[in-house]
Amino acid sequence: MSTKHRHDETAHDAPRPGGAWPTRSLRGTLPSVVARHRALYQRFLPEPKTRAFVWKYSQPIGGRRPRHFHDEPELNIVVQGWAKFGVGDRIVRVSRGELLAFPSGQDHELLESSADLYLYAIGLDAAYAAEVLGTGQAELAPLHVRLSESECAAVFERAAELVDCPAAEQRGAELWHRIHWLGRRSAERLGRPTHVLTRRALARMAHAPELGLDALAQELRVHPSELSRQFHRNMGVTLVRHRARLRVLELIRLVDAGERDLMMAASAAGFGSYSQCHRTFRAELGCSPRQFFHSDVRQRMQHAYADHAAQAEDGARVSG
Repeated sequence: MSTKHRHDETAHDAPRPGGAWPTRSLRGTLPSVVARHRALYQRFLPEPKTRAFVWKYSQPIGGRRPRHFHDEPELNIVVQGWAKFGVGDRIVRVSRGELLAFPSGQDHELLESSADLYLYAIGLDAAYAAEVLGTGQAELAPLHVRLSESECAAVFERAAELVDCPAAEQRGAELWHRIHWLGRRSAERLGRPTHVLTRRALARMAHAPELGLDALAQELRVHPSELSRQFHRNMGVTLVRHRARLRVLELIRLVDAGERDLMMAASAAGFGSYSQCHRTFRAELGCSPRQFFHSDVRQRMQHAYADHAAQAEDGARVSG
């Protein structure tokens, strides 16, 4: 089955923001992944050729994604209510007017929320996001800041116009740029910017995922332990783990772009060997690259959503 056909099959079952899905539960179909609470790969954009999209999430929509990550950087802004997100190994609480940004590859999950939670999630294709931010700009860094009421009003109005609108690429990009700028400015004003080492590491790894920790630290002229400490503190995941996930995402991009030779794709994605690629892919997604691309595993990951009650029930049975 070709990649294009595989994408087309699942385009109508694209995810809702913050964790909501319009599809049925596929409980029991991903035991090796969900049961271990491993983050799934679930794309943000509804269709392969879409480059910008805005989702609206509220409780009545129903359903939440399990912990997941994707290639597209994502911005979430809360209109009303509150939510708790699991972001790496951190718990982040957000409420009205707060902006939460997830860089490419950042695992996250909506854990808990108020009944009136209402938020917008804005995502861009990774390459398009870099294009929108412009030459010399860093990759989207993790952000958690509160915008002013006047800033929120303008953002909410623009986002409402773009919800579920696949033909609003340019306006979506403009909204993305605006929110990104507001977030960076608020972080600097509040004295809460993402550490410069984390920003530089994210920017460098986006273009060179093959770099190891020592090589990256040498480029940034810092001790590896200091780089690791600051990165983990900002991202909630170690730099080594995040780099591995970026390599997995690059492999997926290359295969989706038409590379049929997995060994060639693994090398181009920064893996030292195909065996290393196989181990990393299985550690991240619970399956081999061949299973992911040549069976229905990818489709089932894309369709899966969190069924907390069922998971709790299953966990109780196992412990009992």
